[in-house]
Amino acid sequence: MSAPQNRTLAAFGAVMVYAVLIAFTDNFVRIIARDGGLWQFHATRTLMALVLLALAAVPLGLHLRPKRPGPVLARSAIHAAAMVIYFGALAFLPVAQVAAGLFTAPIFVLLIQRLLYGRPIGMVRVLAVLTGFLGAVLVLGPEAMTGASFAALLPILSGALYAMGNIATREWCAGEAAATLLAGFFAMLGVIGLVGMAVLWLLPVPVAEGADGFLVRGPVWPTGDFLWWTFVQAAGSLVGVGMIVRAYQIADAARVSVFEYVILPASAAWGLVLWGERLTWMAMAGMALIVVAGLLIARPEKAQSPTASRQ
Repeated sequence: MSAPQNRTLAAFGAVMVYAVLIAFTDNFVRIIARDGGLWQFHATRTLMALVLLALAAVPLGLHLRPKRPGPVLARSAIHAAAMVIYFGALAFLPVAQVAAGLFTAPIFVLLIQRLLYGRPIGMVRVLAVLTGFLGAVLVLGPEAMTGASFAALLPILSGALYAMGNIATREWCAGEAAATLLAGFFAMLGVIGLVGMAVLWLLPVPVAEGADGFLVRGPVWPTGDFLWWTFVQAAGSLVGVGMIVRAYQIADAARVSVFEYVILPASAAWGLVLWGERLTWMAMAGMALIVVAGLLIARPEKAQSPTASRQ
């Protein structure tokens, strides 16, 4: 059977749609955080996303049942943990900064593959790791090094877990449909959300007003803004992930993984347009270094690219 034809331009267009959608919807987590809690957000978003996915399954011929439930469950738990941390950080930090932390994932992929799977690392990739680490420090600011703010470290932790989930996608879940992994991911987020809501309902803690109470706020009666922007998040995530999965289906993964870094300037652009947020020259320099690290890591090899689609 002949190899599928590369449609690089079409893949780039799909990634652009993904980046613009995700960067836009993530900017409104701060509104969701003002009216609700992180755990209620994930539970509500999962319900909305799974309903939309179920409605689309029959007309689009999507396969949602996993072939091997165990690996899919483990992979879903890892990626869900990454996204819980990611969205928690969005309540406190600019989207561009959080996205930059998440996109240190290729660096962690490289290190995990070397330490756990014994795969060799060339000097170019060693340089990429050092470059990416420096970029992350510049984007996150001196707080990441001094430990003055735990929130400043959250995007890096999210990137590490996202990397583990990407490795699990390839190593444990080969042959599973993209829709199956997407359904598993959202379902796990929903379970985590429900558990968090139950714990905070049984053991309530003092909650600050507005977005400052996002992480520890238990179940509350949802406002119209909360429901609307959570729905926008659910629909945007489904379409965005569908676009990035499609991109990996029609073009070489090494090229598409480089295209994914367009979400960094997209996040910065939406932050400027929507909220007037301007990045410092240090943060912009750090984002540039992270992109350079991704370009180095994504150099074509015989093996699959170290970055995987955002599921």
